[in-house]
Amino acid sequence: MSLKLSAWFLILLQIHLSSASDSDPLHDFCIPRSEFSSIFLSCKNSSLVTAEDFVFSGIRTPKDYSKTGFSSIPVSSSVFPGLNTLGMSFVRADFESGGINVPHYHPRATEIAFVLEGTIYSGFVDSKNRVFAKVLEKGEVMVFPKGLLHFQMNIGNSRATILGSFNSENPGLVKIPSAVFGSDIKEEVLVKAFGLNGKELAKLRKKVSSY
Repeated sequence: MSLKLSAWFLILLQIHLSSASDSDPLHDFCIPRSEFSSIFLSCKNSSLVTAEDFVFSGIRTPKDYSKTGFSSIPVSSSVFPGLNTLGMSFVRADFESGGINVPHYHPRATEIAFVLEGTIYSGFVDSKNRVFAKVLEKGEVMVFPKGLLHFQMNIGNSRATILGSFNSENPGLVKIPSAVFGSDIKEEVLVKAFGLNGKELAKLRKKVSSY
């Protein structure tokens, strides 16, 4: 490989690596000015920033999950300005007994999940369709690699709570049932892909509307 070609390869590799995760902050912090719609436009003057900007109380109690058996409260910079430009976010997830966090993935982040209460069957699937799953008890932690399908289910007899942390302030969320059966994919595609008939497909679409 010529020296010139090698140099171009290293430049392209560096560009790829630098764009593969959230960019590093350029300031100690950047609390967005509320009058701007985009968090990237302007930071609040540091003299106007207080400790309250770095505290979020919105996950003290869970959302109502009595109907579906599961609820989650995502904590990103859109609701917690103190996270802006820091490259991280958070989530609280609550489960009734038997409740499930359906198979999903985060396209822009690795997740670490901590079991605060309860007994959770938790796992992920790699690109070779191998399943890595385990029953987690209170106080245990599991990591889900970036972009890989994962799931959780409360298999205990009491309620359960998970706290999750992401290495991106905007991890994204794609729920597989909703993405497949709750989207506008043509019916004939789904019928052929999954061997369903129209009645079965309609039933699935109605079911995933609650997710």
